[in-house]
Amino acid sequence: MNTNQLCPCQSRKKYQYCCGLYLSGKKLPTTAEQLMRSRYTAFCRKDVDYLIATHHPDKRTDNEQKRLAIANSMKNTSWLGLNIIDASQGKKTDKIAYVEFMAVFQTDKIQQLHERSKFIKIAGKWLYLEGEVLPDLIPKRNDDCWCGSGKKYKKCHGE
Repeated sequence: MNTNQLCPCQSRKKYQYCCGLYLSGKKLPTTAEQLMRSRYTAFCRKDVDYLIATHHPDKRTDNEQKRLAIANSMKNTSWLGLNIIDASQGKKTDKIAYVEFMAVFQTDKIQQLHERSKFIKIAGKWLYLEGEVLPDLIPKRNDDCWCGSGKKYKKCHGE
């Protein structure tokens, strides 16, 4: 990825000044939302090591099997966009935070993942704990389509 390109997490910042800092290990995310965005970027960049490293240790039961499953899913998946719906960080002293997001991806067809992710802060480091998959978000007829086509929902996926 060209360092002048915008970050895939859709922060509107250049990659090198956004998630590039986290994926390279130069900096730790200071909020659950930053970790969520950096994990999305890791999916876009097919960085399995970062995804495993930012997952809670109790959820890394079989690293090699999990690594293979993630790598296999990445082969046929293109991530197209991220929308943060709610990032309830709470107080700086909170150790648990939630981020609700909707990510658009394509395998054989364009789809969305709507999830409420739970993060935990251990020894000053945010980690992904688990996620609750939520129903797809359905835009109103005249809203922009969630797939990022630039078309109105009624003319795209709202058929």
